[in-house]
Amino acid sequence: MNHLGSTHIRINRLMIRPLVLGLVLALGAGGSAFAKGQDIDKVNGAVRAQSGQEYGELETVNGSIRVERDARVDSASTVNGSIRIDDGAQVGSAETVNGSVTIGESVVVSGTAETVNGALSIGRASRVEGKAITVNGRIELEQAEVNGGIETVNGDILVGDGSTVRGGIKIEKSNVGWFNWGEQKKPRVVIGANAVVEGELVFEREVELFVHETARVGRITGAEVQRYSGSQP
Repeated sequence: MNHLGSTHIRINRLMIRPLVLGLVLALGAGGSAFAKGQDIDKVNGAVRAQSGQEYGELETVNGSIRVERDARVDSASTVNGSIRIDDGAQVGSAETVNGSVTIGESVVVSGTAETVNGALSIGRASRVEGKAITVNGRIELEQAEVNGGIETVNGDILVGDGSTVRGGIKIEKSNVGWFNWGEQKKPRVVIGANAVVEGELVFEREVELFVHETARVGRITGAEVQRYSGSQP
């Protein structure tokens, strides 16, 4: 299965799971106080993992998720809402459909960080062990590390100064569908000073690719490199 197909499967799963949850809750399940390692499930409303505490799955349909400093969470997923992970937290995965994913400093995400319509930012000294994925949204690393590769369709990518990406970068060909609409611009990809991209850089559509003269990248397919020096291309 190609990467685009697997991404769509993950998106569909993310959409369906909270809808099933909503039916269950509507039949009479109520809110409950959270305890160590406990799941939190909602249909409407924000979810918050308190600083220094440990949780299982955090899920909501219409609401944001906040993982506070040094909290530990198995997974965080929402449909309509943003996800924010504060400094020092540990999260198994972070997934949203309509919203941004913001990862603070010194955070570990042991799985995938993913959004469909929204930006994905990864702060200084943070690490995502799985993929960093968007469909329509910017991906930005600030002295951060992604070990499963970066994938997008319509989003810009900034691999900031001193950042490392293992598993390559892929910008997939845009298909007509519910997740793509309107006029589509040419994605802009910037690989900053002393950044490293290990693995192939594959571009299935036209992009602007800027690579700093001190950066190291793997084989490039589908784009012409524009080298630059200084702080910005």
